[in-house]
Amino acid sequence: MRSEGNPTRRAVLKGCAAAVIAATVTARANDLRVGAMAPPATLVTLEGQKISTADLLGHVVILTFWATWCTPCRDELPLLSSYADRHAEAGLKVLGFSLDPPEKLADVQRVGQTLHFPVGLLASSSTPGYGRIWRLPVNFTIDRAGRLVEDGWKEKTPGWTAERLEQIVTPLLYHPPSVSEESSFALRLYRSG
Repeated sequence: MRSEGNPTRRAVLKGCAAAVIAATVTARANDLRVGAMAPPATLVTLEGQKISTADLLGHVVILTFWATWCTPCRDELPLLSSYADRHAEAGLKVLGFSLDPPEKLADVQRVGQTLHFPVGLLASSSTPGYGRIWRLPVNFTIDRAGRLVEDGWKEKTPGWTAERLEQIVTPLLYHPPSVSEESSFALRLYRSG
């Protein structure tokens, strides 16, 4: 007979499983390395379209994580939207993952209508290699060859400013890739299709 203070075997196993899952997610986020291939991510937009970073090779990609209740996000989103609009022809793609729950979909849609990049709920999307998103806003930048250029977890102030965008993203858009980058990109394209 079990006493009230002792957990059941099932409760202990559930706790262990939760700890293993949490450690795995954290390990993946800790495995992010600037200069290495970025983990895959797939945004399911509010319209139901799936956009995968694997399909965006050849573009500079910003993954931005935000929420309607996040005050710093309200400052960052219009700035990022304007930047995305100005640099779309240069090959910039921004994917916006909202941490809002599905019951706040109307609020996310209202914000999404003002942005010049696709938006979706994180709960419907896939970003396993970026860890549990706990700080907002947080952003990750991927170069044209699919390498991680900026790891938002390592930034003390991970939100975008006009200066940070000019310093980190603009050179990726307007600096021609080296011969080895072009060869690597062409080889990946050849192998994928």
